[in-house]
Amino acid sequence: MKDLKEFTIPFRGLKLGKHQFEFELNNAFFEHFEYDEFNSAAIKLDVLLEKMSTLLEITLTFKGTVNVACDVTNEFFDQPISGTYQFVVKFSEEMNDENEDLLILPHGSYEVNIQQYVFESIALAVPLRRVHPGVADGTLKSDILDKLEELSPNNAQEDESEDEQNDPRWDSLKKLLTDK
Repeated sequence: MKDLKEFTIPFRGLKLGKHQFEFELNNAFFEHFEYDEFNSAAIKLDVLLEKMSTLLEITLTFKGTVNVACDVTNEFFDQPISGTYQFVVKFSEEMNDENEDLLILPHGSYEVNIQQYVFESIALAVPLRRVHPGVADGTLKSDILDKLEELSPNNAQEDESEDEQNDPRWDSLKKLLTDK
């Protein structure tokens, strides 16, 4: 996969200390990774790079919304997401990115690409179960919700319990359960 140039941070010319970078992420960023879980995205990303003499500490802080489908009703809604991810960049003889919190670059490197870390941290910040806020508070009106309510097991159990109370054939068996 080709690197996005805007997420490549040159650190060679930076002084020791903290440096701030800001990015606006939209759906084009996720399309680059062929990730189609979001209909749209509007995320503000702040990157804090702290340059030290032997390593770099990078902190990604993001906040925004992604438009996703509800798992219950399949209605689209804006899911708010936010999060922070921190990793360290060290230098060695060869590159190694096997550890998720430690990136090892070869000596002589002058830039670091953070696009994969940004993508993974945002994709993992989205809840596994996506429920429209209208489902939780009861304000969403949908044919799917009406059908789910009609077919819910609670309604079926109430119907069965009424039948059981009215059927005298089971009374003697019920006494056996309570006689123990």
